Amino acid sequence: MKQGYKVALLVLLVLLIDQATKFYIKTNFALNDEVKMFGLNWARLHFVENKGMAFGIEFNVTHGEFDYGKLLLSVFRILMVAGLIWYTRMLLRVKAPIGFVYCIGLITAGALGNIIDSTFYALIFTGGFHDDGLATLAPFGQGYGLAEGLPMNGFLHGRVVDMFYFPITTITLPEWMGGDSFLFFSPIFNVADAAITTGILSILLFQRRFFRDGFMDEEKKVESASPDTLPDDPEQSPLAEMPDDEPAADPSGTDGTTAADTAGEPSGNTVTDEKG
Repeated sequence: MKQGYKVALLVLLVLLIDQATKFYIKTNFALNDEVKMFGLNWARLHFVENKGMAFGIEFNVTHGEFDYGKLLLSVFRILMVAGLIWYTRMLLRVKAPIGFVYCIGLITAGALGNIIDSTFYALIFTGGFHDDGLATLAPFGQGYGLAEGLPMNGFLHGRVVDMFYFPITTITLPEWMGGDSFLFFSPIFNVADAAITTGILSILLFQRRFFRDGFMDEEKKVESASPDTLPDDPEQSPLAEMPDDEPAADPSGTDGTTAADTAGEPSGNTVTDEKG
């Protein structure tokens, strides 16, 4: 299988898992419902929806009564994914290390997963933000975006579904550090977020040499022109084909005699008779 197909399969697999878990949570959990995973207190499914960026940060750009922040954020995500797809194709074309390409594929898949939420969920799911009850699938264009009076019936205004919650432990600082307590690990995330994080961490931990060495093909081109790679036989060297600007005069004759040998001989083409 070609490397491009493998990367596409990885992206598709992450997207399917991400959307399957979101559809399940969206249609089986009311907002803020929570269940323990495998009976563990520190591993839970907790349904929340995110209107903005990661960790619930919102991007507010208002004009009159309309907030353009969500629209701009969705457009930015789409442009970013388009750039990642172009970058992945370029990496495959120059035969970059496949591990690095897989990492970019994970980041692309995660960004695509959250874009699907932002683009379509307000069109296909019922249930307003923080409303009680379970959401249901609605005819296309008749989702909660219409109920909220958003432009284009909520196109590009959907909310991202998050569900994985790992409140591992509560850490209390000593008194000399203030004595405050905080929860570790508090973010609630989804499969798409996990794919993005895994891709970035893998690059930082295992693929840093890609940024140090650059594209291997370019490096090989530079090495091919270095003296170390010239052939051992001088006649096969490309330098042997380069003529000198001014060839030096050969002190020896064409027959191997030196100037000293011919110093006493008469010039010209005369022939000396040995008998006088």
